[in-house]
Amino acid sequence: MTPIRAEGPQDGPQIEALLDRAFGADRHARPSYRLRDGIRPIESLCFVAEAEGRIVGTIRHWPVRIGDAGRALLLGPIAVEPVRERQGIGGLLVRTGLDRAAAAGHEAVVAVGTPAFLGRFGFAAAGPFGITLSGLDDPRRLLALPLVPGALEGAGGAVRRFSPPAAPPPS
Repeated sequence: MTPIRAEGPQDGPQIEALLDRAFGADRHARPSYRLRDGIRPIESLCFVAEAEGRIVGTIRHWPVRIGDAGRALLLGPIAVEPVRERQGIGGLLVRTGLDRAAAAGHEAVVAVGTPAFLGRFGFAAAGPFGITLSGLDDPRRLLALPLVPGALEGAGGAVRRFSPPAAPPPS
């Protein structure tokens, strides 16, 4: 089994290279990247998979808003080294992230991805919840998962950027 650990500041260059290999250098033009631009991921929900001293998988979670009030997490990007796909690494990363998110009290997660993969973890089409994402070429790829029963009922609206206020300095 491939070990999963918390992402560290030293991992940035390897993660960026992996994301370029997995999604292409033009990945920053995608609608989900507009939600992340200039916002820090939630550090406690960023993980990497390692093999032979190299990062072979990554997952991050970001704060977002749904509509005018509801807070949620944006899962992604999730990537696995192409030569290591179908070895369970992606699933292990998703399960680790969702388990930690639920334990930390987060109520809902949205993602842009394939229902075939993310559906295994309980994600379903976001449309029936009234959740949308501007600029997405295939709205069926917008998925949602309530981590708390009923968390997405009546949550409708557009997924928007959210930058939580900075924590006050220690006194």
